[in-house]
Amino acid sequence: MFYLILFIFVLGYLAIALEHPLKIDKTASALIVGVLTWTVYILNVDNILSMGFSPSWEEFGNQVKNIIDHIKPVLSETQWLESGWADKISTFSSPYHFVVEELEHHLIEISEILFFLLGAMTIVEIIDQHEGFKVITDKITTTNKVKLLWIIAIITFFMSAVLDNLTTTIVMVALLKKLINDQKTRWFFVSMVVLAANSGGAWSPIGDVTTIMLWIGGQITAVSIITKIILPSIVSIVVPLSIVSFSMKGEVERPEKLKNESSFATIRERWIVLSIGVGALLFVPVFKTITHLPPYMGMLFGLGALWMVTEIMHKSKSTEISGKLKVFNIIRKVDSPTVLFFLGILSAVACLQSAGHLNIMSGWLNDHLGNVYTINMAIGFLSSIVDNVPLVAGAMGMYDIALPGVIGYEAMFVQDGTFWELLAYCAGTGGSILIIGSAAGVAAMGIEKIDFIWYMKKISLLAIIGYLSGIATYYLMFG
Repeated sequence: MFYLILFIFVLGYLAIALEHPLKIDKTASALIVGVLTWTVYILNVDNILSMGFSPSWEEFGNQVKNIIDHIKPVLSETQWLESGWADKISTFSSPYHFVVEELEHHLIEISEILFFLLGAMTIVEIIDQHEGFKVITDKITTTNKVKLLWIIAIITFFMSAVLDNLTTTIVMVALLKKLINDQKTRWFFVSMVVLAANSGGAWSPIGDVTTIMLWIGGQITAVSIITKIILPSIVSIVVPLSIVSFSMKGEVERPEKLKNESSFATIRERWIVLSIGVGALLFVPVFKTITHLPPYMGMLFGLGALWMVTEIMHKSKSTEISGKLKVFNIIRKVDSPTVLFFLGILSAVACLQSAGHLNIMSGWLNDHLGNVYTINMAIGFLSSIVDNVPLVAGAMGMYDIALPGVIGYEAMFVQDGTFWELLAYCAGTGGSILIIGSAAGVAAMGIEKIDFIWYMKKISLLAIIGYLSGIATYYLMFG
């Protein structure tokens, strides 16, 4: 049954990849896989946990043992039996209770991502409905495909370092809808946005969730990750852009509706909503740094502030205008299937982490590769298939931060050592290889309905070339 969970995940992954030929929406497949993996897990929990692959179960057992060691010595045998602690601990330490606790634990982490995503998508939709992006698109006058691609990629790269790759992708996809009419052309530009967002997030301590994990965990410092990884990250996006520039020709066609649509928001209102909306997004990392609360709290605070401003702004307007511009109506347009898709796929990956599949994979990498460059390179490729967060978490659990002054192979694991810095780069940019391999890619796939196979054919090779070019750059600099 341990391997049945993996089989279900692979089948679900194929269903998501073959969404268009099967004509089954990927959200339905993701939700089914997310539920089925946990169902098989809990129905066969004794068998699965007895295999000894789950590090979470081992840690859980140690916690229960610590509770017993602290309580039992202070009670007599009679008091121990009469207190009911034995029954309580027996119930608490049961495998079924463990799985439920694990599910609830992962649900907290997943919910943080979903609320963050929902808040960001709503803010972007509010800006869009107020035509705030028109302020930017009016400044981008070029219709030359190559010039436009470089402009969009550069903006995305640096924006994702300040915000994060997920929020940046949502903003840039909304922007591209105003700039490009043809769907397949827009798909290509959105896909390159995913590459640029992941590359831009890798070198910034607040640009990607995995880099944030390593920064908070003490494996890297902010100054070191910026100075050492920024050049490989630039190379990882410049190389694919350069390759595309030689073959891409022609002009993009702007959407017709931009020329004829009636305007409900004044120019002043556009600027106000755009400024507050972008300010709310930029405020998220500041809020997290000051309060140490999760990022989604800052995102929801920003949404609430923007919501309040728009309510005041439109309170005296006609029903026709306020009905279109009030958040109560705008929020209905937010792409909820994308949020549910995240829920399903992240739940399935969480099951693989809890049951021990990802632990086996991490151990195999360590035993069979044994070189920080090849291990990290493999982690990057794996992050295009499964979520990079549990992969990085697994690597952080496998290796301790080495003490300063060690020599040889161990020196790779000191704070700001080669292993940790390259891990930040590989986990961040490797997810671009497949569209489902990063939060930015999943969001783009959901919003723009990009076909998985189309992305593999058109973008994956470019992403691999950029990814390997960045690793080679790092090796030449510090290897």
